Amino acid sequence: MSFSESAWKAIEPIYKSILEHPFNQELAKGTLAKDRFQFYMKQDSLYLVDFARALAIAASRATNPDDLVLLLDFSKGTIIAERGLHEFYFDFYGIKLDVEKAPGCFTYTNFLISKATHGSYEESLAALLPCFWIYQEVGLHIHKSAGVQNPYQKWIDMYSGEEFQDVVKNAIDLTDRVAKDANNKQLQQMKEAFITSTRLEWMFWDSAYRMENWQPQ
Repeated sequence: MSFSESAWKAIEPIYKSILEHPFNQELAKGTLAKDRFQFYMKQDSLYLVDFARALAIAASRATNPDDLVLLLDFSKGTIIAERGLHEFYFDFYGIKLDVEKAPGCFTYTNFLISKATHGSYEESLAALLPCFWIYQEVGLHIHKSAGVQNPYQKWIDMYSGEEFQDVVKNAIDLTDRVAKDANNKQLQQMKEAFITSTRLEWMFWDSAYRMENWQPQ
């Protein structure tokens, strides 16, 4: 069993909770309140800057030049492709990025940057993988059941599209390739990082649904 197969098996209950979360259920139906989606898009814009930064940090630690280039491509692609999606919805709703990170976003991005900086290279890749993989699986799942004339169709199309699937496949292949040379301790750390990031994915959607604020005010 590859690392990715083992890791996915470990997070299946969390993934089920992600699919069942009201944010994703309502997004699929097209009934998600627009203020919740706007909150999510703003937080996602803040998240992706740090996600790209974590990818770049991980790239700097790669010993294989091809892996370094691939991770830098991921970092650049994250900013270019997904920024376009954000700009579309920001223009559509007439909103701007005028918020700070909510607790869910802050916790997730700090975890990723911490792993990329202080964890092993193997661990950092495992921590970064769920953002790619979970979004693809959620996008594909929602695409099969999305409501007609869904106002969030552009989001659904991006994360269920073939171009994004190619990126995810490369990310999985890279992580599996690195895991083959990892010892048992490193593999355990990789799995723990993968599981934690998956939990933080759930928390990110939950934060958006609750339109989470820092407490106390």
